[in-house]
Amino acid sequence: MKARILAEENRKWWTLGALTFALFMIMLDNTVVNVALPSIQRDLGIGLSELEWTVNAYALTFAVLMLSGGKLADFFGRRRVFLIGLAIFTLASLACGLATTGGTLIGARTLQGVGAAIMMPATLSIISATFPPHQRGMAIGIWAGVSAMALAIGPLIGGLITEHIDWSWIFFVNVPIGVLGFAVSRLVIRESRDTSADQRLDFPGLIASAVALFALTFGLIEANAYGWGDPVILGLFVLSAVSLAAFVWLEAHQRSPMLDLSLFRSSTFAGANVVALLVTLAMFGVFFFMSIYMQNVLGYSATKTGAVFLPMTVLIILIAPAAGKFSDRVGSRWLMTAGMICLTAALIVFSRLGLDSGFWDMAPGLLVGGLGMALVMTPMTAAALGSVPVEKSGVGSGVLNTFRQLGGALGIAVMGAIVASYIDLDSAGRPDPAAFIEGFQRALEVSAAFALLGAVIAASTIRKHRHLDAGELAEAAA
Repeated sequence: MKARILAEENRKWWTLGALTFALFMIMLDNTVVNVALPSIQRDLGIGLSELEWTVNAYALTFAVLMLSGGKLADFFGRRRVFLIGLAIFTLASLACGLATTGGTLIGARTLQGVGAAIMMPATLSIISATFPPHQRGMAIGIWAGVSAMALAIGPLIGGLITEHIDWSWIFFVNVPIGVLGFAVSRLVIRESRDTSADQRLDFPGLIASAVALFALTFGLIEANAYGWGDPVILGLFVLSAVSLAAFVWLEAHQRSPMLDLSLFRSSTFAGANVVALLVTLAMFGVFFFMSIYMQNVLGYSATKTGAVFLPMTVLIILIAPAAGKFSDRVGSRWLMTAGMICLTAALIVFSRLGLDSGFWDMAPGLLVGGLGMALVMTPMTAAALGSVPVEKSGVGSGVLNTFRQLGGALGIAVMGAIVASYIDLDSAGRPDPAAFIEGFQRALEVSAAFALLGAVIAASTIRKHRHLDAGELAEAAA
């Protein structure tokens, strides 16, 4: 009996290991490509527009299909959908590395986004189905730490591989990792799904949500290039609003909706998703423009720029699991609130950077920001998933990650609009660093305001969370 219990305990952690292995690949490909773009442009002979879509194709597909991926995992089986997504992502990575034209690379990056969107919600829902409530926060903390680590070290890994090997190996390294992850996952992950009655795919909801998210995300990404008042951008925002309204109407009247709108009756679930949007809105734009600031203003190399973020990464890795474990005991409310206040302070520190700042001027913001991210991300995820039934965890995680992705796109768009309004050209036709710094500082101040708003929302909406397992539900009913 003891041997069986020990085997089950080990199986849980092997499952978590397989999931985080795949998750690392997914999140790494959000940032690893950026520093390799000049080499890709030279080798493939592509223009600026194609280069932008090399990045945007992955992020856009990822955001648009995330919610659908959660529903598919609940409907067809989380293990099965996870393995399908992992296979798509691995094969697409091979195609990216073998690409000889811009169009091929963009197409392969789009497929990578499809695979990532299918896998990502399944990882969290498998964790919720595998771990009991008292261990779930710690498991999610490890998940969040791996996710944040991959995002943070992506530029550093991309710079090292591009500089010392070749840009194609940024994608080739995913292939053996994906194959190994697939083999281990087949052995250790148990199948689980939403077993509630009358399950069917909500195709009208899938289409309406995909159109709404695609139009919104595309508009946010391209708004700075077209101009916020351009008819194309305005038309996309109108299309997004109409499609979103149609989606809400459809979900309210469907017999088996893709998204159970009753989930948002929980202030904890609604609040955690709003905080997810605000934290990525505040921070993703910072990561993007801090990289530009360090390379174009301070003259740092791409590898050195990636290395600067390591103090923040180390803090997230060390603190996120502990924050998740602590949230199991005390809840997520005040951890999230404290984390958002730390991020507000970090953004204010960054907003004081100037033309002659150095690493030690950035270090306090990096350390306080790393602490804030660790305190927010894990308890936020635990709160969102802990406030929905286990059988709905796939959809719940899909919603949460969609809010995160959209918050990141919105953050880059908002910060970009502010910075662009200040940029001026010098006598040689180059961007004036002083003007960039002024816009950069104002944008960071706006981001700090968003982070502070997130602290207020966390304090006012998040409550103690704990969803019941099937046995506990039966006991409660009896």
